[in-house]
Amino acid sequence: MARGRAAETRRDRLRALYEGRSRRAHTFRYALLIFDLVTIVFVIVTSFLPHGLATTLGDALFGAVILADFGARLAISGSRLRFFARPAAWADLAAVLSFLLPLAEEGLGFLRILRTLRLLRTYQLLARLRVDFPFFRRNEAVVLAAINLLVFIFVMTGIVYTTQHGSNPQIRNYADALYFTVTALTTTGFGDITLQGTLGRMISVVVMIFGVTLFLRLAQVLFRPNKVRAPCKQCGLLLHEPDAIHCKHCGAPVRIETEGG
Repeated sequence: MARGRAAETRRDRLRALYEGRSRRAHTFRYALLIFDLVTIVFVIVTSFLPHGLATTLGDALFGAVILADFGARLAISGSRLRFFARPAAWADLAAVLSFLLPLAEEGLGFLRILRTLRLLRTYQLLARLRVDFPFFRRNEAVVLAAINLLVFIFVMTGIVYTTQHGSNPQIRNYADALYFTVTALTTTGFGDITLQGTLGRMISVVVMIFGVTLFLRLAQVLFRPNKVRAPCKQCGLLLHEPDAIHCKHCGAPVRIETEGG
């Protein structure tokens, strides 16, 4: 009985950190975000270096932290079935395996990058970023579009490297894979690097179709008229001009917060 109460207390504390609105909870979630950013830097840098003892120890450390985070999220989930139905849960499992499997090749590192996309899309973190950083609040659509494009590039680079390294003499390292991904995404197509086999052609098609779509999305939000996020209480229209005092959809008054008051 006492053990059950202790377990429930631990779950309540974890839930307060992951889902609460206290200063401590916000600090904790920012720490997770910083950890994910450091993880990405580690993955990119070590992919160009020989896999030695320092890299192995770093893999073990990052893997242990991700595993602990995964366990905490699973413990506070209301339904385990619903928890494992989320793509973020499988992204975490892939990240844990890619870090903790001692014999895993460095090409599996691209799986770890999926964590940052999940954290940046959580409602609590986005809401906090809007409150704390005026730059993010003004440019949220641009920031998210750029993140989506960068994550796609790194993921596809990892897939290209994993499937072509060792069998394609043109893909010798991550730099070659990244070069191919960017040239295919931008439809530049110099032709000096090509992917071999049917799988390679299918990867090229995916890079061109989805990459161009994400690139055009980024260009769209960069060059469209600047708008701010201020939901209309009457009709729910989300974006308005910075100096708007009425909703252009329904005419209801809107109150747009600015740094000037």
